[in-house]
Formats: sequence, structure tokens, C-alpha cells
Amino acid sequence: MANDAYAYHLNSAGPGKPLLVLFHGTGGNEEQFLSLGAKLAPGAGLLAPRGDVSEHGAARFFRRTGEGVYDMVDLNRATGKMRAFIAAHVEREQPSAVIGLGYSNGANILASVIFSAPALFDAAVLMHPLIPFRPVWGGATVDTKLLVTAGRHDPICPQPLTSRLLSYLEDAGADLRAEWHDGGHELRPNEINAAADFLAPLLDNGKDNS
Repeated sequence: MANDAYAYHLNSAGPGKPLLVLFHGTGGNEEQFLSLGAKLAPGAGLLAPRGDVSEHGAARFFRRTGEGVYDMVDLNRATGKMRAFIAAHVEREQPSAVIGLGYSNGANILASVIFSAPALFDAAVLMHPLIPFRPVWGGATVDTKLLVTAGRHDPICPQPLTSRLLSYLEDAGADLRAEWHDGGHELRPNEINAAADFLAPLLDNGKDNS
């Protein structure tokens, strides 16, 4: 079944509540961002898949042949598999909103899924993504609201490539925000605060006001 395609963690909040899908970085697992997800989206369901590719024992969501050099065939495979996995859980959970949050390799697979199915996620936080290619969009309009966070001196996701990604997203008409810090590949508090502010309206819409 598509919803069992990955090892994963699920905290179900039930129908009518937001669902936050969490994507770990290289070497992480499905537990890496559970505490952050619970902090950012209290009351939301949490779904966290584990990457199905091993790079010298480190879990990833797709293969690469070098730093920033992606196996595009495997990325296409992983994108289709992840899209089906998420869609199956959305059908089962019936959430009020579908939100994604990914860091590094997790941000990359999340971005690739959004490129292929721009209506699947209502909003997504891409933390330190590296997209070394021009996106090919799977829909006429980009429905996903996006927050991109990055470090100006990130050695893994260099600023020029992040700026180019932002330009691609703007050209596609995405509802886009960006949050920078002056460090490298690490997550910093201003990114977490920006994510909280970005997600707050979607979470408010999912509250039970009865």
C-alpha cells in the first residue's frame, strides 16, 4: 500500500485538523523533527517518513553521485513514491490543511514533490534546500504557500543557488517568503520563529471553534 511505502511515524490528530509532514536531513530519521513539529504545530497531526536510500549508512530520500549532483532518475522515482505516500495519508486523515517541513535533503524531496504536484500541499517550509535544476511544474498554478530559509554562508547550499531557486519560485507565481541568517547549514532561531509565524494562519484555521 502507498501509505506503507516508507518506515514512518504518525501522530494522527483526526479529520479536520492540520497535518504536518516532516522530512529529515541526510543521516536523520523519522524522529529528527518530531519535537520541532509539535512545537510549531500544536494539535496538528504529525507524519514523518524515513528516507529509503542509504548513503554509507545515512538515510536519504534519493540518491546522489556527489555533493549537489543528483541522480535525477532516482529523484524522479523518489518523487513519485513520496507523492503517492502523502496522498494516501491525506485521503485517510482528511486534514484541514496539508503542510510540509523539510531540512536539507528533506527540503529537496519536499520541493520536488511540490514541483510535481503543486496542489498537494497548502504550505511548506523549505529549510536550506539545494535545487541545482530548473523546476518543471506539474500544474498550471502553484497553490503551495512557501517559506524558504537559508544561511548566507552555507557551504552545502550556497547563497547563489538559493537565490536562483527563489527566482524560479517567484517566476512561477508562488506565494513566497524567505528568511536568511548569516551562518551556514545549521538551523537558527530566526528560522524557527519565521516558520512559526508562517504556519500560524493555517493552524488557526484548523482549530475547533465549536
